[in-house]
Amino acid sequence: MVSYSATGKRKTAIARVRLSPGDGKITVNDRPLEEYFSRERLRTEVQMPLKATGTDNRFDVTANIIGGGIGGQAGALRHGIARALLKADDSLRKELRVGGFLTRDSRITERKKAGLKGARKRPQFSKR
Repeated sequence: MVSYSATGKRKTAIARVRLSPGDGKITVNDRPLEEYFSRERLRTEVQMPLKATGTDNRFDVTANIIGGGIGGQAGALRHGIARALLKADDSLRKELRVGGFLTRDSRITERKKAGLKGARKRPQFSKR
């Protein structure tokens, strides 16, 4: 049995994705997609690369996600699925690139700086 694996990242979440021929089941951390991601928006985001390429009923997706929050995990899974699809069929590159699924979203939280209240907020200024 042939399977394709890839890694997707978003913020601090890392998703290890394995695509195998099947009927479209998505399993995340040994739980069904509907159980792991309770919000409809996140489930839709995860399935976007499969729907854009028309392969939503050709592959079963098994993913292991660590780190991050629920939104970052959904983004990491989407990125991982897109990269695995590319390994499965290189002719899907155009649709995946146009949808923006192959681009790693590099935005992460800016670190807190010394002497400031956060990454950028300064303490209140007092003239006297």
